[in-house]
Amino acid sequence: MKIKNIFLYFDNLPFSYKTSFLISIITGGMISIILLSQISIYILKNDFDILFEKRTKPIIKLENIKDTYQINIYDTLYDIQQQNITIEQSKDILSLGQQLINKNWKDYKKSTIESTYKTSIISTIINDFFSINYEINNTILQENIVGNINKKIEELHRSINKIVKLLQRDKFEEAIILIDRIYFEINSVNIYITNLTNYDLNLAITEKRETQKVFSTLTTILNFSIVFVFLFSIILSVIVINNFRKLHFGLEDAVNEKTKELQELNEYLAIKIEKEVANSRKKDLIMFQQSKLASLGEMLQNIAHQWRQPLGSLMMIIQSFQTKMELGKLSYTFVEQKVSDALLLSQNMSSTLDDFQNFFSPNKDKTNFKIKDCVEHSIELSKYLLEKENIKLNLVVIDDLEIYGFYNELSHVILNIISNSKDALKNKEENKLIKIVIKKHRNKARINIYDNGGGIEKNIIPQVFEPYYTTKYKSAGTGVGLYMSKQIIEKHMHGIIKCKNVFNKMDNINLEFGALFIIDIPFEEKVIDG
Repeated sequence: MKIKNIFLYFDNLPFSYKTSFLISIITGGMISIILLSQISIYILKNDFDILFEKRTKPIIKLENIKDTYQINIYDTLYDIQQQNITIEQSKDILSLGQQLINKNWKDYKKSTIESTYKTSIISTIINDFFSINYEINNTILQENIVGNINKKIEELHRSINKIVKLLQRDKFEEAIILIDRIYFEINSVNIYITNLTNYDLNLAITEKRETQKVFSTLTTILNFSIVFVFLFSIILSVIVINNFRKLHFGLEDAVNEKTKELQELNEYLAIKIEKEVANSRKKDLIMFQQSKLASLGEMLQNIAHQWRQPLGSLMMIIQSFQTKMELGKLSYTFVEQKVSDALLLSQNMSSTLDDFQNFFSPNKDKTNFKIKDCVEHSIELSKYLLEKENIKLNLVVIDDLEIYGFYNELSHVILNIISNSKDALKNKEENKLIKIVIKKHRNKARINIYDNGGGIEKNIIPQVFEPYYTTKYKSAGTGVGLYMSKQIIEKHMHGIIKCKNVFNKMDNINLEFGALFIIDIPFEEKVIDG
């Protein structure tokens, strides 16, 4: 019943509490497992360090003492009996052996008797909490053995020193008798040292067992924590999954209900949309007619802008006939030349109508042509107005480039920019210059058109390509020339047109300030018009 009540209690908790509790249990369990693992590793390391520092090293010291007695003392005394070494040699060897024995014995006592062994804080807490008792060491036995060894070592060293003195006095027989007694004492000391070694080994085994108890306790706790976290996670996961199912079915019913409402709303909207579409079609017909009229008005403005320059040139040709006639210089050659120029201008005006008729059509035919020919054609069309204003135009062809595009449209763009430069140079008294440079720039054809008309005001530059923006009088400009040029270059020829103010050597000598129009056109031979 209690377990069932616990399940019911958890089942009635809010969903957010259940998920938070599940995350807390898993997180806490993982942290506990990690901590217990680290503690176990620490205890094992500490046990190893204690075993090596407190037990293994002292035992090595004791073994070194035994070896010294056996090699340096015992064997040297035997060589004295056999008269294999001199008195001076035996004295040095015995003195060195005594020094080694004293040093090792001093180090042993310092590491085992004088220093105290303390267990780690973690081991102490675990021992106290789980009532793990250490076995009490028999320190009395250790003290007795150490005391006996102290006495034996002192007696042996006194006897050895006495033997050396006897040998120095040439009392060889007395020294031999004393050596026989020292053999027995050396064996006796070695026995005591062996007992002390066994005592230290027993202590090491005892400490290992005690550490094993702590490690076993931690391992049990660790295993229990893993099982607890695993089982509790499964139980809470089952509860959370059941809540997801309930939530899923509840949401499914809500979605079905909302879907039904949306279907009814869609049916109502479909009827309403049919009525609105019918009304919209009537409005579209009216707007379409208005759009056609607006396009027609813009087309007329563009045609008027493009015709203004050639009409001005025709007027100059007609005036030139009158002037020549008054001066009596009208000749057949002059008439023939001017008629040819007038026909060229009229042909250009006629082609302008065709070009602007298809200006917004993407299906106009493109051709391969040289930029130099197109620019020279534009210069030829504008030369009369330029001569009238006493403007010199210089064409510099660095690279004779061929592109794929609309010849007449590019010609209109060049004419527009030349016309703008001409208007900027009107108020200049002398040295009126326009320079056009054709060159290749980063895999594109570039046309730079310079003038020395003093440049464009900074606040006007961002607006020069906007429709109907003009700084001229209404009688002189409509504000669509540069806008139309931008549309031709960017939409029809997929290029870039921009302007800025620069200093440039117009006559290759003097540095002058003016406007620069830059046209970049790609070389691609087949480009889909947008």
